[in-house]
Amino acid sequence: MKNPNKKVYFVSDVHLGAPALKNNKERELAFVDWLNEIKTDASHLFLMGDIFDFWFEYKTVVPRGFTRTLGKIAEIADSGIEVHFFTGNHDVWVFDYLPNELGMTLHRNEFKTELNGKKFFLAHGDGLDHTDKGYLFLKKLFTSKILQWMFARIHPNLSLSFGHNWSKRSRISKGISGEGFKGTTNEGMFIFAESILRNEKFDYFIFGHRHVLVDHPIGENSRYINLGDWINHFSYGVFDGNEFNLKQYNYQGPKGH
Repeated sequence: MKNPNKKVYFVSDVHLGAPALKNNKERELAFVDWLNEIKTDASHLFLMGDIFDFWFEYKTVVPRGFTRTLGKIAEIADSGIEVHFFTGNHDVWVFDYLPNELGMTLHRNEFKTELNGKKFFLAHGDGLDHTDKGYLFLKKLFTSKILQWMFARIHPNLSLSFGHNWSKRSRISKGISGEGFKGTTNEGMFIFAESILRNEKFDYFIFGHRHVLVDHPIGENSRYINLGDWINHFSYGVFDGNEFNLKQYNYQGPKGH
């Protein structure tokens, strides 16, 4: 961090356009309002996966909608703020359009970085729980180049309809408010982070995916963070150069963007 007065922001699981939710417009307005607010003091913005509930890019076609969000992210990147986008399990099919058009750095896997002397291990989190064999199989399918090529041969009206119908059967449609942190011995991503710490020191492990707000000690001097979501929590993480904190955004209505 070149400027000590700047901050690093982290957010995940916004699930814009989720067909199982009825307040997509309001949630996007809140998210854009938050983006507009943080651009005044941000040095980095980490979009930690599942920003979109479903996304698939053809070479010449991308999903409609999300105009306010895309424009605001582009504005933030154009201002010189580093924007990093992690693919999640819902927006795994981001290819080159968003990174090139918006000026973001794309991450398909975990990313290690150092900020102001603190070491961060960053990932969306899907696929890190090695006990979840069913999802690991699905992720292998979703990331298959052959299957992606075959899916791209389908007309967009049909493929996007399929994607949204698939999303309707996700855990969002079943309600996620009752899911909580399972504890250090049962939480797959926490166990994964412990395994990383055996070989390499990190100050912070920051994940999304689980839709829970967690800030828990791990190892001797490290912290395990789960960022929550923008469905129930409207939450985000912020690192001011010294300390990391989880916060929740209190949306006050449109202010103009």
